[in-house]
Amino acid sequence: MSRKRGPKAAPSDPLDDLVDAAARALDLTVAPEWRGAVKANLAVTFALAELFADFPLPDEAEPAPVFSA
Repeated sequence: MSRKRGPKAAPSDPLDDLVDAAARALDLTVAPEWRGAVKANLAVTFALAELFADFPLPDEAEPAPVFSA
């Protein structure tokens, strides 16, 4: 017995999923007219981060400046 299958759902965009999850976590509403700009900003941010993601650091590297009195 074969079952008829409906049309496959289009794969979701991971950035859409991230925007939705972040908005829920921060209890924010993202207006539909801003959604494209938010996704574009995230895409640029991730592209810039990728340039540095594999940069080797020595074990002695500090994650942030250390201030002492």
